[in-house]
Amino acid sequence: MHFIVAFFLVQFAQQAMQHTDKLPKWANFFKYARYYVFMLLAVYYIAKQPDMFTWVWNVSLLGLLLVFYKEEDFQPIRSTAQSIVPFVGVSMLSDFLELVFPSFHKSYDDFFGMALLFAWIFCFVIWFYARKQQKALAQERRDRLRDEEIAREQKQSLEYLVAERTQELTQQKEELQKAIEELKATQNQLIQSEKMASLGELTAGIAHEIQNPLNFVNNFSEVSVELCQELDEEIDKTGIDDNDKDYIKGIISDLSQNQQKITHHGKRADSIVKGMLQHSRASSGEKEPVDVNALADEYMRLAYHGLRAKDKEFNAALTTDFDATIGTVKVLPQDLGRVFLNLFTNAFYAVAEKKRKLTEAGQLGDYKPEVKISTKKFDNKLYIRVSDNGTGMPEHVKAKIFQPFFTTKPTGQGTGLGLSMSYDIITNGHGGVLEVDTIDGEKTEFRITIPIA
Repeated sequence: MHFIVAFFLVQFAQQAMQHTDKLPKWANFFKYARYYVFMLLAVYYIAKQPDMFTWVWNVSLLGLLLVFYKEEDFQPIRSTAQSIVPFVGVSMLSDFLELVFPSFHKSYDDFFGMALLFAWIFCFVIWFYARKQQKALAQERRDRLRDEEIAREQKQSLEYLVAERTQELTQQKEELQKAIEELKATQNQLIQSEKMASLGELTAGIAHEIQNPLNFVNNFSEVSVELCQELDEEIDKTGIDDNDKDYIKGIISDLSQNQQKITHHGKRADSIVKGMLQHSRASSGEKEPVDVNALADEYMRLAYHGLRAKDKEFNAALTTDFDATIGTVKVLPQDLGRVFLNLFTNAFYAVAEKKRKLTEAGQLGDYKPEVKISTKKFDNKLYIRVSDNGTGMPEHVKAKIFQPFFTTKPTGQGTGLGLSMSYDIITNGHGGVLEVDTIDGEKTEFRITIPIA
């Protein structure tokens, strides 16, 4: 009986810790405990001393129970392990009475035998229900783990659905944001177009009003020159003294020179007015074959001499790198000319401004203003680069450079419409791209890409 109780108690304790993380710690203990039980059983039968070994079995069972009560890892099975206490108590009491009062024990030997049997059966009944409870707990644990696994899978599925829906909402938000930005850009372009149309009408009206009196000035100045020549001829036919003739001819010569200067500057003003009329004239919207290299070179020099007319001391290197294989390209020549004029005017202004600042700071050194244009035809696209080594732009200015009426120039020197109009001409008029690359204080480059047939 003692062997069976000890063996099953060890087995019960090991199985109770089967579903915990403490089993590896006590694996050797359970192994050596089983070896000890089998060793006692072998010695019990080999030595044939059952009376003495009963005490050894009882002490061993009490020692095993002491280990269970001493170690916190065995706390869950302590109440079940107590079921061996009646069996050990009855066994030790029976052995004690047999040793001290043998006649008394012999009289009640059957009673002690029945008590020991009931205590032994009590142990196994308790273990049976404990084992059944362990199985129920194990099943409950498995069910809980399965439910947790199902819940985890459902959570992952929900997280995936939420992420997918969030992505869809984010994409819709980006599309709406893009649509709003396009609407704002369209609105700005409409405002710009209306303002440019009004400005063009105003310019055309003023130019027409100026042209009429300017024609009278030019015509009468030319007639006055001819009259001075006729007057000079008539003086020779008179009988006036030679000294008086020379004096009068000198006055007539000065008057003729003044009229010639009036004629010269009047014609220059007339060309300016005609240029204003041409600039204000609406584009035909029809593309024409144009030599882009020649067009760019013409407007580059026009912008340069325009700045030179305001500042006689200004000089800059004009560098061209034209692709001779381009030939003629179908573009809107008048509109593209406006783009070139705006870009070159801004480039010359930037290098002139940088030179002025360096001169004022006494740091001019070997700085030489340079404006460069390059063209290239590749893969049915026309690439145009206009660059300068001027003041450059900071990032916050670069982000607004194509906005209507945004300008970095002082008040009265810029309208803020040039680059905005250029952007509209390239993107809408030619279906191309206008980009800017700049380093503050060092350089600026505008890149034009136009698709061509």
